[in-house]
Amino acid sequence: MAIVDRMRQDPEITIPELAERLGRSVSAIEKQIRQLKDEKLINRVGSAKGGHWTILE
Repeated sequence: MAIVDRMRQDPEITIPELAERLGRSVSAIEKQIRQLKDEKLINRVGSAKGGHWTILE
C-alpha cells in the first residue's frame, strides 16, 4: 500500500504531506489511516507534530 510505503521511507511524514505526494485529499488519507490503525498495521507514536509512524506488520 502506498501510504505504508511512504511511512516506511519517512516515518515523520504528516497527513497533508501524504495527501500531496499521493495526489489524494487529506480526508481520504485520514480515512485510510483509520482503517490501517483498526487493522493494527500502523501506529502513531508521539504527537501529531513531533511524532512518527511505526509499521506493525
